Amino acid sequence: MQLRVSNPGRGPHSVIGPIAVNRAEPGNVLESRYQSIRPYEWGAVFNNPGSLGTGLLPQDYAQAQIKYVDLDLGAMTGRFLPNISIPLKPFQGILGVSPLDGYFPPVSPGVTNSVPPGPHASNLDLNELSEGSTLYIPVWKPGALIYTGDTHAVQRDGEISLAALETRLKELRIQVILNKQKNLAWPVAETDAHWIVIGLDKDLNVAMTLAERNAIKFLATRAKISELDAYALCSIAVSFRVTQVVDIVRGVHALIPKAIFAPDLRREMTVV
Repeated sequence: MQLRVSNPGRGPHSVIGPIAVNRAEPGNVLESRYQSIRPYEWGAVFNNPGSLGTGLLPQDYAQAQIKYVDLDLGAMTGRFLPNISIPLKPFQGILGVSPLDGYFPPVSPGVTNSVPPGPHASNLDLNELSEGSTLYIPVWKPGALIYTGDTHAVQRDGEISLAALETRLKELRIQVILNKQKNLAWPVAETDAHWIVIGLDKDLNVAMTLAERNAIKFLATRAKISELDAYALCSIAVSFRVTQVVDIVRGVHALIPKAIFAPDLRREMTVV
């Protein structure tokens, strides 16, 4: 609570970076591969006092709470209560680059607010971005200036109270590959099972519309099908989920299953 009050306009996150990427220029894409995410043996989930207006239901819960959870990294579970255990899936809530001008006003010259995600990725809170996944991020400024933080032991879609199971890491390894002149307008994630496209806006309805349009564009350009066919395919095969609703802008992500495409086509459907 004191961090929020003492640093108005700034995110409460612990962030590593920014780190410049050699030869990265606007119009490039960073291919960021999560190779290792190793947390410590504890985590915490919390809600702020209702008076701060954070989380989805500050009007319902005036009382703040911090709940600490022991993590069993062998079994990959967290002991929420003596008779409730949560499967763990560590991931970084934040991985981003310097944002494009005008998307959100800077806190001060050269200082970016870590709370709202955007076309520069940042605080996506997308729980699919665990070990083995890849996040493709458009570059908006020379050097890209990549940064990461907001470590989660687990979070499901929504992040309702404002917090995931927050923790810190013993080790984080991300391989960054620079793709020249690829021109993505929005971040795209990839796992073994899905391509994942994003929609973000303060209005959840608008975020949903953006996610749908981005999914249609992805399918039409990568699978070489018409936009009408892509529209229909989204309705019967693509899952749209609410990523988070607590970070100024709200997020929707569309999971496009790879398994529905013939192997030859699947191999051709690269993000970059």
